[in-house]
Amino acid sequence: MANFAYTILYVRDVTATIEFYESAFGFQRKFITPDGDYGELITGKTTLSFARTELAKTNIPEGFTESDPAAKPFAFEIGFTVGNVEEAFQKALNAGATLVSKPKTKPWGQVVSYVRDLNGFLVEICTAVD
Repeated sequence: MANFAYTILYVRDVTATIEFYESAFGFQRKFITPDGDYGELITGKTTLSFARTELAKTNIPEGFTESDPAAKPFAFEIGFTVGNVEEAFQKALNAGATLVSKPKTKPWGQVVSYVRDLNGFLVEICTAVD
């Protein structure tokens, strides 16, 4: 059986992205490479990582679609569970996230909200599902 070890998002500026996630969501950086091409956050069992698009292009020679904050988000999201969605949602907005969907309670009782990070990636901020 495989283990889900990490997600890597390709970004233009790894350091700025790490700083955003520290400010918006309270994560701590694990490290950023000296050249700023790659960095990781301490996020629990699964690592959230960022690679500079130039580095990613060396690994994927056929290219890929880059995230664009001005375009619609990809059909992909990263999700963070929190105790107080409204508070975490507002903290993310104050740190520079873009509003997508204000917190609302789903029929199953979960509180869910959405923002986009400074790179345009979709982030769900929600309570855990019991």
